[in-house]
Amino acid sequence: MRPLTIDLQRLEQALLSQDDAEQYLDLESGTVLRIAAGAPAPGSEEKYTVQPDRYLAIDPLGLDELLAMREAFLFSLHDPHAHTLLSHALNGRRPLRTFDYELEKLPQLQRTWQAYQAQQARERVLEWLQANGLAAAD
Repeated sequence: MRPLTIDLQRLEQALLSQDDAEQYLDLESGTVLRIAAGAPAPGSEEKYTVQPDRYLAIDPLGLDELLAMREAFLFSLHDPHAHTLLSHALNGRRPLRTFDYELEKLPQLQRTWQAYQAQQARERVLEWLQANGLAAAD
């Protein structure tokens, strides 16, 4: 595996992203590039120093994976009221948005969710790096 200094927090955000922008990891600098939807991929407009293997596309987690992460969080809850409220949110229309909206009503639980999500995102980033033959430098 090739060690690379990477902004892991930006990579986590890229994996959790739900917008239409495309994101790439620059394998030379370790930075995460965010490109507007429809814009050319980074490096595609270079005239003389084209490096097709320099940028690695970052595919964000799919809706199923994001829902599964939230459902797993629900199983860790010991508050039956919060569990019921958030479970209904995930089974309704626009589940991610509704989950976040209902979570805003429970500030203590919202902090717990953010810590859980950060830990899960870090694990997914490390798995993604390993799957792509990379390792974050210490």
